[in-house]
Amino acid sequence: MQRTFVAKNEEMGKSWDRDWYVVNADGKRLGRLATEIATILQGKHKPIYTPHVDTGDYVIVINAERVELTGDKWDKKLYQRHSGYMGGLKEMTYRRLVARRPTLPMKEAVRRMLPKSKLGKSMLRKLKLYEGPTHPHGAQSPKDLDIDA
Repeated sequence: MQRTFVAKNEEMGKSWDRDWYVVNADGKRLGRLATEIATILQGKHKPIYTPHVDTGDYVIVINAERVELTGDKWDKKLYQRHSGYMGGLKEMTYRRLVARRPTLPMKEAVRRMLPKSKLGKSMLRKLKLYEGPTHPHGAQSPKDLDIDA
């Protein structure tokens, strides 16, 4: 009888090394790129994927501020946050958010596609976002990942 493989937290650091990937976000669509990145961070592209174990790889996103949106979402897409006080809802359009914090829309899009738990937070730590075309992770010898988004 064939037994189903289940990855364990203790094994993840020893027998399988995590890969590093570089994604160039220049000219790619935000949502389509975020789904591919979330898949890699979770490890769903690997045959050893286990839902309760972080089996994913590291992803470096360069040119994160150059993602594109379709239609008139630059002015209609809203990002909301709440201070916790009554009437403390703050809204900001995508255009204004990119002007203030250029990499935040990409981070938020990926974060919302990951599990809402400690596991999701550990997966999000493996996402490295950079505004320009350079990154400081050359020592990890990352592989180029071409995503058709």
